[in-house]
Amino acid sequence: MNPAPSISSLWLDHLAKHPGEVVSSGLTGDTLAFDAAIQAARDFLLDAKQAGRKVLIIGNGGSAAIASHMQTDLCHSLGIRGLVFNEPPLLTALSNDNGYENAFQRLVDLWGEPGDVLVAISSSGRSPNILNACTAARARGLSLITYSGFGPDNPLRQRGDLNFYVANANYGPVESAHAVLVHHLTDTVLAHLRSQVQA
Repeated sequence: MNPAPSISSLWLDHLAKHPGEVVSSGLTGDTLAFDAAIQAARDFLLDAKQAGRKVLIIGNGGSAAIASHMQTDLCHSLGIRGLVFNEPPLLTALSNDNGYENAFQRLVDLWGEPGDVLVAISSSGRSPNILNACTAARARGLSLITYSGFGPDNPLRQRGDLNFYVANANYGPVESAHAVLVHHLTDTVLAHLRSQVQA
């Protein structure tokens, strides 16, 4: 007789089978085919690389860890200048003086330039510091890619030029899906760069 599956194996099985539907959309809220959205996001990153621009990546908690991983892939594997703002002394100084809700906005104002890209990651899509940074990015002429989850009406998924929304209400599946989506994007860029070298 086979033993009953453990809680851990059940959780992993659920995560593999039901990470949440990924819905891609554009700035006007129109639903985009996933492949088309990934290709458009790829082109944002390639355009930034070609123009010598930057990719700024923001997130809180687990999303900050995903942002840092994306920065590593951008810089190391793709040769794209990626920036995250997770350094504790800087982040705590800005939060103390300006309020945490304004910390990333202040950094986007400092570093963001037209032609740059902001990647905003938030499981809930409702974090004020992420939303305020998106407003600053839009005002400064940055392209904007968002990753969100939880409620389908979260405001972050309405802010980006490209939005990737994971229809799940739990942190584990949403953050896991975001990590996979970010990897897929950077791998898509890498595949394109390699094809150009071989052509």
